[in-house]
Amino acid sequence: MCGRISCHLPRDVLTRACAYRNRQGERRLPEWRDADKYCPSYNKSPRSSSPVLLSRLHFEKSADSSERIIVPMRWGLVPSWFQESDPSKLLFNTANCRSDTIMEKRSFRSGSIGAADSPEDWNKVWDNWRVLTMAGIFDCWEPPEGGDHLYSYTIITVDACKVLNDIHQRMPAILDGEEAVSKWLDFGEVSTQEALKLIHPTENITFHPVSFVVNNCLNNTPDCLTPVDLSVIKQLKARGCSHRMLQWLARNSPTKEDPKTPQKTESDVRQFLPKSPSSVKRSSAVLLEQWLKQEKEEEPVAKQPHSE
Repeated sequence: MCGRISCHLPRDVLTRACAYRNRQGERRLPEWRDADKYCPSYNKSPRSSSPVLLSRLHFEKSADSSERIIVPMRWGLVPSWFQESDPSKLLFNTANCRSDTIMEKRSFRSGSIGAADSPEDWNKVWDNWRVLTMAGIFDCWEPPEGGDHLYSYTIITVDACKVLNDIHQRMPAILDGEEAVSKWLDFGEVSTQEALKLIHPTENITFHPVSFVVNNCLNNTPDCLTPVDLSVIKQLKARGCSHRMLQWLARNSPTKEDPKTPQKTESDVRQFLPKSPSSVKRSSAVLLEQWLKQEKEEEPVAKQPHSE
């Protein structure tokens, strides 16, 4: 369900955004582990690395469970019991896990995490926003042949809230408020059953449509977050020449424009098919050039100003 995350804040800004109060009420900043692995991005996809907020107790047995650290982790859970040498061989989707089966499936019996997202103009609204924290779980996998341990996580999903239900039936489990974040992360003091009560849909969100630029995970620009006008996209889809081009691509052959041209049988068509890759490219280039010319001709002519 959740297939993209934006986390493009500089590391020092993200650290400030994750400020918290420990059990003694002291204002603290979380420390980083493997900070050099953090790569800010406007367009993070599964198998990329994202910052994860968790209790220090996961790494230091003598630590206060209310203390927090940030660890870059692979998005897409690789369970510790996985025996293959290549994590990409996992045969099931581990980027998300359903809240209603989290305690049943063997793959999702791990600790808790929070993955961060952020607004665009953080310099302008620093005093009025906080990091959006999505609940999840993580695990540590050790390669069978030895080597570096791999920390990975998955995002918990719940039924979509009313405002999102028309878009998708599921949504990330969002921890709404500092108290919810503290309870979710502090597994030393808060039981699993108590923490699971925090997992539910929330209406405390805003959203907007974005362009198709975000579909390619190689695109890492602010355009991935820029709001778009859906009516403009619908107009582009409705243009006649674009529709004909899509039809041609679907049939893998050009539309017959001249009614005087005699119809050819399938055997006749085969005789005139290009024989080499170079001729195929030339034929496609000519057809594309004709289509672009036709599209330009269909554009409305700008109105000329009236002469006085």
